[in-house]
Amino acid sequence: MKIAVVSGKGGVGKSMLASSLCFYLVKNKRIVAVDGDVDAPNLHLWLGQDERWDKKRKISVFEKPVFDLGKCTGCGKCAQICAFGAIIMENGRPNLNKFICEGCGACEEVCPVGAIKMRPVVGAEVRIKNDVFGFPLVSAQLLPGQTGSGKVVDEALIVADQFSYQTMVIDAPAGTGCPIIAVLKETDFAILVTEPTPSGFADLKRVLGVVDHFGLSFGVVVNKWDLNPTYADKVIDFAGKNFLGKITYDQKIFSALSALKPIMTTDLPAKKEMEEIFNSLSQRKVFGP
Repeated sequence: MKIAVVSGKGGVGKSMLASSLCFYLVKNKRIVAVDGDVDAPNLHLWLGQDERWDKKRKISVFEKPVFDLGKCTGCGKCAQICAFGAIIMENGRPNLNKFICEGCGACEEVCPVGAIKMRPVVGAEVRIKNDVFGFPLVSAQLLPGQTGSGKVVDEALIVADQFSYQTMVIDAPAGTGCPIIAVLKETDFAILVTEPTPSGFADLKRVLGVVDHFGLSFGVVVNKWDLNPTYADKVIDFAGKNFLGKITYDQKIFSALSALKPIMTTDLPAKKEMEEIFNSLSQRKVFGP
């Protein structure tokens, strides 16, 4: 069973809920946790962990062109075909802006003398903690200036699948782009987290479109509901039977995070609210019998 905690926008409490879900499930299930937010992974912080990892591995999910200027005739076809403007001819020679190159390989295809070859680029890192409160954590991070988040998510999920587990908890990336698609295509159930704001509600609807595309069952959680109770009720009415619960805004949550203290190890009101959400999930048999 693979459960993804999803949000249309960042900062709505997705990682907080995912980390708490791990604490709830590990009592009765073999689980593996995955931080799929490879552009800004922070699930380990919500789990009270520092930056020390048991295993790290650099990976390549992307290619960029390498030019053999000894062969280049300066015809400029590579610059003409580049849809991203990443290649500019300077003094009769191609100059690549690696930060806007998308690695499509069109330049290699059109070069008449074979002066361009696509080569793998080390663009990310997969990290593993073998024992976090009784379960492994797989986290991946895109390196600065690199692209290919969706493929990095794929790699993290492949690594996580190598562990023996009954339930995989995925802290999904925010938004509706390639990274969240990489998560949802592997997911059995999605927990959508939102906040009672116009932007939060609008982005909830957008990511729900992706969830519906994959035909997934889902539930909705409203975080910080008490900051705007009227708007929270609007979101809850929209969720209908898929509403799972709500979480109160509490500045002490951030104090706990900065002290690397997981919410489920505190006596904060949010702990009780998380338990109610998990009980709602259990009643729906999301975690199996």
